[in-house]
Amino acid sequence: MTDDNVVRSLREFVAERDWAQFHSPENLAKSIAIEGGELLECFQWGSDADAERVRDELADVLTYCLLLADRLGVDPDEIVLDKLERTRGKYPVEKARGRSTKYDAL
Repeated sequence: MTDDNVVRSLREFVAERDWAQFHSPENLAKSIAIEGGELLECFQWGSDADAERVRDELADVLTYCLLLADRLGVDPDEIVLDKLERTRGKYPVEKARGRSTKYDAL
């Protein structure tokens, strides 16, 4: 999923500006939440959000997610696939298909 060029470009961008000092896991997690709020704001008054603004905010969320994964030394692809496998167990197709019910109520 994640292209090595993307992570390398993010590392270079951060290093050029000496910003790693500000990228503690806590600060990156806060930034993900903040940018997630800005993404949600695109849809605050309806579903007809400006596509370019949504792309920009989504890029910000993904950027901070990738930076956090890098800082923690985890592979984004691996953790997503691991979580997906656990989630498959919670939501078996025969019980969850077409339903939004939480797993403990299926």
